[in-house]
Amino acid sequence: MIQTRRFLLALPVAMTIAALAGCATTTAPMSIADTAAATPQLSTLNKLIAQAGLGDTLRGAGPFTVFAPSDEAFKAVPAKTMAELGANKDLLKAVLTYHVLPGKVMAAEVKNGNAKSVEGGNLALSKAGTFVTVEDAVVTKADVVATNGVVHIIDKVLIPPKR
Repeated sequence: MIQTRRFLLALPVAMTIAALAGCATTTAPMSIADTAAATPQLSTLNKLIAQAGLGDTLRGAGPFTVFAPSDEAFKAVPAKTMAELGANKDLLKAVLTYHVLPGKVMAAEVKNGNAKSVEGGNLALSKAGTFVTVEDAVVTKADVVATNGVVHIIDKVLIPPKR
């Protein structure tokens, strides 16, 4: 009986400590570049952002919306294309900025139609319920909020059309 009473008295204390410990692990808001760096499934994108010299831009004021290809998306890109991107910084920068919209667009705010990317090309955006696509890529994780915009993780790498 005494053990049951001790348990019942200790339970609220334990729950409070657990709740506070959970609060202690929340991360401070980060920029888009720092969010990419801190997200394991965006490690390839993070490396390419640095290689293209876009880190400072994506830590800047923004706001930006980034459709961020996952590591799995980059694995689907032909090796020849990845080699071309690695050898040509201007091409790499064009491909990466094709994934960026000026302004902050949360998934719920996506309108069906075209939006002009920072690269200058148009991106076809579509939304049906909570299902969002950009070109032929599906948003697999939406609304990763950053201090200077928002990141939506996608399942394909977008290549801008040749002009």
